[in-house]
Amino acid sequence: MTAAITPPRIDVRRADDRFKTDAGWLDSKHSFSFSNHYDPANTHHGVLMVNNDDIVIPGQGFDTHPHQDMEIVTWVLQGSLVHQDSMGHSGVIYPGLAQRMSAGTGILHSEKNDSWRLDGVTGEHADEHTDPVHFIQMWVVPDEAGITPGYEQLEIDHELLAGGLVPVASGMPHYADHSAIRIKNKYAAMHVARLQPGQAPITLPDAPFLHVFVARGEASMEGVGILGEGDAVRLSGGGGQQVTTDTGAEIIVWEMHATIAA
Repeated sequence: MTAAITPPRIDVRRADDRFKTDAGWLDSKHSFSFSNHYDPANTHHGVLMVNNDDIVIPGQGFDTHPHQDMEIVTWVLQGSLVHQDSMGHSGVIYPGLAQRMSAGTGILHSEKNDSWRLDGVTGEHADEHTDPVHFIQMWVVPDEAGITPGYEQLEIDHELLAGGLVPVASGMPHYADHSAIRIKNKYAAMHVARLQPGQAPITLPDAPFLHVFVARGEASMEGVGILGEGDAVRLSGGGGQQVTTDTGAEIIVWEMHATIAA
């Protein structure tokens, strides 16, 4: 990674221009090159390498598979997702709960849709899944390779109710006392805001690299205009822009002070 200074640049990426994977049980849209989708001009922004917008149908999910040397943050928008890994960690991820997995020297994990139908008489779980799970999964490179794998999750729904930009995951010393979960990258922080109509604008952090993603709803960004669900803006060379909404929106902002060396 290099702590680079770049001239100011705003790059708007529309939702419909993303790479798409339709596996029947999985509807996935990729902001960057991923799996069989490869574009040498679209491999990362700053230290962010993956921003996958995934919907998994009831009763399905990702079977056990490996990862190595990557910080993986999962943010659920709707439904719930069960995580299990080879280090013995397990948990259910749902809206408002921050989750990070450090792959490090190597880890196996699975992610499955955890939505169950409730029996109308007993109120207990019935035998079938009924609701899809919608989540954003993001990967950033760690500061160094070969760290010990790890897992962390924490409920932050209460903090999001205020409508401001909330540090969700960070390795930056600046957010040491404020971020919900820690990632092994001292140049990066992920923020989330749940914007309500009529609320005061939020101001984007000032950083060499920003990735602003509209996960739900519609927002308006200073200098850009209207951004719909799934739209993203890649900023280089500065921030400080204001973001508002007339209809309600949930946005994910990666603040990055380094980029992956060419």
